[in-house]
Amino acid sequence: MSASCCGTTASLELEQNVNAGDSGLPVVVIGAGPVGLAAAAHLAERGQDFLVLEAGEQVAASVARWGHVRVFSPWKYNIDAAARRLLEADGWTGPDPGRLPTGGELIEDYLAPLAKLFGDKVRLGARVTAISRLGYDRVRTNGREDAPFLIRLESGEELQARAIIDASGTYQSPNVLGASGLPAHGEEAADVDHALPDVLGADRGRYEGKHTLVVGAGHSAATTLLALAELPDATITWAIRSGGASRTYGGGEADALPARGALGTRLRAHVDAGRIRLLTGFFTHRVNATGHGVEVVSRDPSGREQSVTVDQIVSATGYQPDHSIASELRLDLDPILGSTRALAPLIDPNQHSCGTVPAHGVDELTHPEPGYYAVGVKSYGRAPTFLMATGYEQVRSVVAAVAGDWGSARDVQLDLPETGVCSSNLAQAQEQRVGLTTGLSGGLLATPLPLVTVSAADGAGCCG
Repeated sequence: MSASCCGTTASLELEQNVNAGDSGLPVVVIGAGPVGLAAAAHLAERGQDFLVLEAGEQVAASVARWGHVRVFSPWKYNIDAAARRLLEADGWTGPDPGRLPTGGELIEDYLAPLAKLFGDKVRLGARVTAISRLGYDRVRTNGREDAPFLIRLESGEELQARAIIDASGTYQSPNVLGASGLPAHGEEAADVDHALPDVLGADRGRYEGKHTLVVGAGHSAATTLLALAELPDATITWAIRSGGASRTYGGGEADALPARGALGTRLRAHVDAGRIRLLTGFFTHRVNATGHGVEVVSRDPSGREQSVTVDQIVSATGYQPDHSIASELRLDLDPILGSTRALAPLIDPNQHSCGTVPAHGVDELTHPEPGYYAVGVKSYGRAPTFLMATGYEQVRSVVAAVAGDWGSARDVQLDLPETGVCSSNLAQAQEQRVGLTTGLSGGLLATPLPLVTVSAADGAGCCG
């Protein structure tokens, strides 16, 4: 499906600008997660010099944070085509295409082997703190497009690049617990866990025998709620702003991804049975420490208040991009979502679910700053409709443009499983097959992530 028209004056100027500059410099990819490493794979296939900068101390460090979560899309949707070709040429055998991997398995069985192929072109512990043009601040124009990008690292080191593919994700910038986009009173001093704690593993001691409040209506919230329900002595309260949970429950048996549909079905069953107490119309306004726990107070737009006192709080309210590293670049951001203006109407969560987002590529991801592209979940701004497969097609298109192959760059195509909602899920059938006891099949990232794998809406950037 073609995403844009070709042959206009603007299109020709874009092609000239992107292909200008010092070709002796590498393309720098920020982030060694699924989408960043997919970009590296496409760059490698096209013979483009590149460098991947990963802030964490391991490949896909954000994915590792939710490594215990099982995504709701099978392996066949989670592996980029170029990455697969490179790995198989090296003797790699892919996992069972129908199996649902955990985040940890995504790293161990796919991302770590892929990064190993690139050797020292993947740098760990390299956190980017700022991007500019060499010798140019945001105001200066003449000759700007010919100046290389200047990338400053936390260590003080500075690098240059001819293009930048920013796949740094959103996992480090979660939304606040409070309603209206503002922190709740007392939130900053409160002990609040963010999305996808390892409830049945490393973090079990924090939740066992405790009363936990989960705030949020997306993938991460559903995954955490289902995990808490596996603890026999846990008390669980779920708070959402809407008047009902139909969006989280999703499409059930009608979902094209069975595991995704199973999530909502099981969550609804727990609510109906009283195992999970659901509070609707809950607009978190204040968090108070008391002698009996933490009181969380809601104040809705009419001023009506309700409250609940709990031991633990999990804020699963989603993520948003942090564009501060690019503050000296010329970005054209949609004022609502924080994506590019061209992409915003295609991903608007008021109009689209993950499965109805149309194919898009370099034209929709282009900023007024030639050669800079935010891709993956970061490209979606606050929209929770991202899937990993979408990110793979984005970077295929962007890399083709960087390499000067505009015909391929604009030939964007994508088939996604249809569903009324993009949510993480419990894969009960797989649990029985592989003997899992966690009950998680997760969709994070979706925050997230995610692909038709991980949906990155409220997770790390990909969870399909």
